[in-house]
Amino acid sequence: MKNQTIETIDKQYVWHPFTQMKEWQEESQLVITGGEGVRLCDENGNWYYDGNSSMWVNLHGHRKKELDDAIIHQLTSIAHSTFLGLSSPPAALLAKELISIVPEGLSRVFYSDSGSEAVEIALKMAFQYWQQREKPVPTKTMFLHLVNSYHGDTIGSVSVGGIDLFHSTYHPLLFPTISVPCPYCYRCPFECEPNSCKMECLESLTNVIKKEHERIAAFIIEPLAMGAAGMITFPDRYLTKVRELCNTYNILLIADEVATGFGRTGKMFACDHEEISPDIMTVAKGLTGGYLPLAATITTEEIFNAFLGDASESKTFFHGHSYTGNQLACAVARANLELFQKDQIIPALCEKVTLIESELKWFYTLSHVGDIRQIGMMVGIELVKNPDSRQPYLPEDGVIKSVILEAQQRGMITRPLGNVIVFLPPLSSTLKELHEMLNILFESITSVTRD
Repeated sequence: MKNQTIETIDKQYVWHPFTQMKEWQEESQLVITGGEGVRLCDENGNWYYDGNSSMWVNLHGHRKKELDDAIIHQLTSIAHSTFLGLSSPPAALLAKELISIVPEGLSRVFYSDSGSEAVEIALKMAFQYWQQREKPVPTKTMFLHLVNSYHGDTIGSVSVGGIDLFHSTYHPLLFPTISVPCPYCYRCPFECEPNSCKMECLESLTNVIKKEHERIAAFIIEPLAMGAAGMITFPDRYLTKVRELCNTYNILLIADEVATGFGRTGKMFACDHEEISPDIMTVAKGLTGGYLPLAATITTEEIFNAFLGDASESKTFFHGHSYTGNQLACAVARANLELFQKDQIIPALCEKVTLIESELKWFYTLSHVGDIRQIGMMVGIELVKNPDSRQPYLPEDGVIKSVILEAQQRGMITRPLGNVIVFLPPLSSTLKELHEMLNILFESITSVTRD
């Protein structure tokens, strides 16, 4: 055992997420042992840019002093105590601070441990709300979602997901939902082109809502950018129209900001771009700056009030986890929010977003780049085998994997989503670092796809 490397121990005992373990066991793998700023270090001392923010969670870089200090300071008091029947300063104060920055109308915070759980909680809250409000609407039991959406991996969140690659195996376990086409402009389900588009996707959604609104409890949506679907970005005002439809037809709107929250889109939340307020919002990933697992489901006072009653009425929301409101996680989350103010993170993003947008234009000169989608610091570059027909690469072509490995060889780590190369750097990346990362990506795609 003493002579075994971490890699061989891993291959013998560990099962990794979203990973084909046969390939994992056959190929050499990186073992990350350190990090500093926007870079990661492997066990051999090689450094790499963190090109996907360690799965979209890291905001301020690794070993950020203020975040390190927040955890160390909290450890001088306590690491964790149950949130069932007890409270704590970090959790209570964080809730107050969250309410001060989320869209207007949201007023209550329910903690959990991951984005999937936050969504699961949102679904249960929405369902129970309609049964328990002052004037119950027992027919509202269905959930509406977009095709290609991704909201997590628990059974409830998978039920409102739409990526068959991830979810088709579990169809027998899922509850029924209603889905509508997503606004995927590059591969429009209505075969529209930008010069002829009349927002047929919105018209389709409107028709479904008109027909089914009496059954629909909530519409869950990733506002402005569908991350796991391949960074699919919405047309202007699509989200606004969704909010208006939900208002008109008495449907709760759940905004899943797990991926888009905390500056990723260039504003604190994606909903801020069109100044809409959801009835329920889910947040996770960047909530702690990438340090510890923590999520929150944030609701309006109206929804909260539907759960108030005497013990005999059983209106309690019977949901919770052992680590709900973990004090360490809440403490570092508070420090994360303080950094947004101290370092003026959101205003500083404008110049960075502009640089990314400008440099991405060069990628269109590459013959196998089909589409580039960007909102803020979230980028998806869709590669295609045939640009004219938009024919996608197949997994067995090995092209996408080769691009990722080439980028790794050149000093940057990221992960693809199907045929989409993801670029999602930490918000703290400097202009110089962003330029170097984009150059690595450009050269990697060029090297692999050169005809």
